[in-house]
Amino acid sequence: MPQLPRGCKQGNRARYGFWGRPKPAETTPAHHHLHHQTCVKPHPSQHPGSPTNPSPPSSPSATMVGLKPPEVPPTTAVKFVSAGMAGCIADLCTFPLDTAKVRLQIQGEVRIPQATSSVEYRGVLGTLSTMVRTEGPRSLYRGLAAGLQRQMSFASIRIGLYDSVKQLYTPKGAENTGLAARLLAGCTTGAVAVACAQPTDVVKVRFQANGAQLDGARRYSGTVDAYRTIAREEGVRGLWRGTLPNIARNAIINCGELVTYDLLKDVLLRTGLMADNVPCHFVAAFGAGFCATVVASPVDVVKTRYMNASPGQYQNALSCLLALLKQDGLAGLYKGFIPSFLRLGSWNVVMFVSYEQLQRAAVLVRPALA
Repeated sequence: MPQLPRGCKQGNRARYGFWGRPKPAETTPAHHHLHHQTCVKPHPSQHPGSPTNPSPPSSPSATMVGLKPPEVPPTTAVKFVSAGMAGCIADLCTFPLDTAKVRLQIQGEVRIPQATSSVEYRGVLGTLSTMVRTEGPRSLYRGLAAGLQRQMSFASIRIGLYDSVKQLYTPKGAENTGLAARLLAGCTTGAVAVACAQPTDVVKVRFQANGAQLDGARRYSGTVDAYRTIAREEGVRGLWRGTLPNIARNAIINCGELVTYDLLKDVLLRTGLMADNVPCHFVAAFGAGFCATVVASPVDVVKTRYMNASPGQYQNALSCLLALLKQDGLAGLYKGFIPSFLRLGSWNVVMFVSYEQLQRAAVLVRPALA
C-alpha cells in the first residue's frame, strides 16, 4: 500500500480528534482523510528530535502498553458503542463509591415531614461499612441496573459523539481544534445526553438513597416498578425531575472531563513526555477526574438533593440551593467531596483506559470479520 514519505504534513489534525491519534514518528497511509496531501520537505527544525518538534524518548517508559493506536481513526459508530461499554465497565468498578457519595450528599437534609435519620455516615469508608452493617453488602450496588441503563445511553452520547461534534464546531481549514470548539462540543453532548437519559438517572439516585429513609422501607420493588411508580405518582415530569441542574452539572463535568482529558493527552503526546498508550491515558484521565470534581461538586450536591426530594419539598432547583445554603452554608456545596473525587477520578481512569482499548480492539477486529 503506498505511503506518504516521512515528514509529510498530516493536514487537519482536527479530523483525527483525540482518539487513536497516529504517533508522530509513524508514516500515514495514503487513504487517510487528509486535509491536503501535498508532501512538503520538512524544515530542519521540524525533524523529529529537534527542540521545536521533540520525539518521544526511546526509554522503557515509552514502550507500548496495550493495543497500538490504529492507523485509521475509528468510526462514529465504534466510538458510540465503545463509550457505552466503557461507561458500564467503569460503573461496575466504582458504583459503591457513587452510592456513598449520594448518601453523604443527602445526609442532614431537612425532609417533609421533618425528621432526623437514626443513621449517621462519617467519611467514605465509614459510609460503606455502615451500609454493609445495617443494610447488607447488596446495598452497595442498589440501583446498578438503572446505572448501567444510564451509561449505555448517557456515556454513548456525551463521550462517543464528542469528537464528531467537536469537528462540527471546528472552522474548515483549521489545523488544530481551539479551546472554544472543545468547550462547545462538551456542553452540547452533555446537554443532549441528559435530555435522553434523565429518567435512568432519577431512578438510580432514588435507589441509592433509599436506605437513608427514616423507616427503611423500600420505595420500589425493582427498576421497572420505579419507572412506573414515579410516572404514576409524580407524572411523566417526575422522570425528568432535576433536568436543568443536571444539564448544568453535566455541561460542567463534560468540559472538566473531556476537554481536560483532550488537552492533557495532547500536551503529553506533543511534548513527547509519554507515548499514546495506557500510562498516558491513565495520567490524563486522573487529571480530568480531579478537575471535573472541583468544578462540578456544588451542582452535583444540588442535583442529588433535588432529584431525591419528596413531591412539593422544593419549588425548583434554586429553592433547593437556597435551602442548602441556609442549612449548611457554603461548605454544604462540597458535601461528599472526597467520595466524589474518589468515584469520579477512578471512574474516569477506568472509563478512558477502557474506551481507548475498546476502540482499538474494534478497529482491529473489523478487518478480520470482513
